[in-house]
Amino acid sequence: QVQLEESGGGLVQAGGSLRLSCAASGSIFSVNAMGWYRQAPGKQRELVASITASGSTNYADSVKGRFTISRDNAKNTMYLQMNDLKPEDTAVYYCKADIIRRALTGYWGQGTQVTVSS
Repeated sequence: QVQLEESGGGLVQAGGSLRLSCAASGSIFSVNAMGWYRQAPGKQRELVASITASGSTNYADSVKGRFTISRDNAKNTMYLQMNDLKPEDTAVYYCKADIIRRALTGYWGQGTQVTVSS
């Protein structure tokens, strides 16, 4: 009924770039706030960046100046441009979206692996 489809993960060398995408589809009245989270093995899931429906953004201190979050409301799609990648950025990256069908509910994507080699 509601699906978040993530893409763009992969293997890059330190200093390289990747662009992640997350598209929401299904029976959706509106998509409100969206965000990217990441989780490395043995560690807690952490918020990387978030964006409101109006375009206000927030970033984790560790990615400020390197990552840029954006969205295309007409396509219900969110992006994460990741530049100057570091080995510590290696994690599974998850898309999260607050979506209204009958009521406001948080949904998660399946995750996409990002691996940064030294």
